[in-house]
Amino acid sequence: MKVKNVIIAFIILLLFWLLLNNSMAPEIIASGIVASLAIALLVCPKCDVFSELKLTPKAFVYTFIYLLVFLWELVKSNIDVALRVLSPSLPINPGIVEVKTTLKSKMGRMILANSITLTPGTFTLEMKEDTLFIHWIDVKVQDVDQASKEIVRKFEKYLEVIYG
Repeated sequence: MKVKNVIIAFIILLLFWLLLNNSMAPEIIASGIVASLAIALLVCPKCDVFSELKLTPKAFVYTFIYLLVFLWELVKSNIDVALRVLSPSLPINPGIVEVKTTLKSKMGRMILANSITLTPGTFTLEMKEDTLFIHWIDVKVQDVDQASKEIVRKFEKYLEVIYG
């Protein structure tokens, strides 16, 4: 049994329970602890989804910074796409670009791909090992290294510390 996975799953499930119930009443907390522990013990002993997550103070700080960077990129890309919709004269140059990542962790790569997809104007089509194929609303460069720098690097440096 992977105790780390069970503990992390328990904490996440309990937090969601408390958020969904919007109450800190003792009976809500007690039932959340029981339900979260039961689910974590039943589902997570064999899963390895959290095994690559680093639980260090530096990783916690980088997680917070990553969320800020992601939110900033989300705002910027929303404004860019909104301007393109509202002003059809703005040029678009859609296309698929190949980018490379240095992330070794499966979870880190998955979060990177989802972060790219969640920012408007980009969409992760496929991921093969360290290569991602991204649909980009306004392709600025075709070179793999330059496209990787433009799309991936801003997220990657934080995910490397969090997931390895």
